[in-house]
Amino acid sequence: MLRETLPTLTLNQDPVASAHVAGAWLVHVLSAEAEMDALSTQLSELSGKKLNWDLTGISALDHIGAQMLWQAWGKQRPENLVLLPAHIGIFERLAQVSKLSVPTLPKPRLTRVMQLGTVMLGFFEHLFSFTALLGQLILDIGLFIRHPIKGPWKELSANLFRTGFQALGITALVGMLIGVVLSYLSAQQLATFGGDLFIVNILGMSIVRELGPMLAAILIAGRSGSAITAQLGVMRVTEELDAMRVMGIPQGYRLIMPKVLALALAMPLIVIWTDVMALIGGMLAAQARLGMSPGFFIHKLPEAVSLANYWIGLGKGAVFGILIALVACHFGLRIKPNTESLGQGTTSSVVISITVVIIADAIFAIIFSKTGY
Repeated sequence: MLRETLPTLTLNQDPVASAHVAGAWLVHVLSAEAEMDALSTQLSELSGKKLNWDLTGISALDHIGAQMLWQAWGKQRPENLVLLPAHIGIFERLAQVSKLSVPTLPKPRLTRVMQLGTVMLGFFEHLFSFTALLGQLILDIGLFIRHPIKGPWKELSANLFRTGFQALGITALVGMLIGVVLSYLSAQQLATFGGDLFIVNILGMSIVRELGPMLAAILIAGRSGSAITAQLGVMRVTEELDAMRVMGIPQGYRLIMPKVLALALAMPLIVIWTDVMALIGGMLAAQARLGMSPGFFIHKLPEAVSLANYWIGLGKGAVFGILIALVACHFGLRIKPNTESLGQGTTSSVVISITVVIIADAIFAIIFSKTGY
């Protein structure tokens, strides 16, 4: 492949002022920073001047090079212009494009009050759909209790495996790291005031009552909640949900209920797993930082954390699991048959799930504020 000649721009004053353009005005040649800066400076100096332009020396020209010259000419052909026949079409297209007017954006027809009303209507629409989904879930659970043999056991088992067992790795890693970080930060402050023994109280209460359920819920919302929404959304895009409706297969009984029950059963177990791994991480960090033996830590833990806190944590796990599954299914069923709606629905599902979990945790804190202390 031959090397392209560098683009040049030469200004002559004899006998008349003229500009001679030569070389390869191609994007890959002009992309060099030195070439682009030098030519841009020359063209800006010649902008607005009446010159005779000679482009017959150009060996190759593309739209990027032609656009640079067109901008210097004020978006119109100069009076005295000489160019090769092969390059006439490029500048004719630029002249046609320059005549096109950019459409102005129409003014919004909705006032601010009307826009606020639209948002509120959307909120109530979501609330109505969520309530209908919850009611259908209750009916499906009642049918499942009355006829357990015909229940979706395979779907329930598969969802338990995907949302529970496959999430043990990431929850164990995050739980242990949170335990280590919390133990190190607490040990640093407690050692200053000579309260090393209280690290068991801090780790036990914070992890078993709050951090364990919250960490598990946030991880499951980001991992399993998004997967549920994406799965239902893909089924909407591929028209599998419509096929189930035509075949008379109840969507709530076969799709929604197994996912909700699976997360309701798996979340308390994941909370226990996360608590154990976080306490192990905190115990190891306490041994390294304060010299506290694991035996003393385990012996002191039941005294520091009452059994009520343990049950509160498990209750939070079950409630968080149900909420995450319901929100994920709600947004999954509302996805439209296009890929853009699939991405937006999955994102909204994760954000709303985490928000709902935090609100539910605040409600738990208010209700059980005098329990377990």
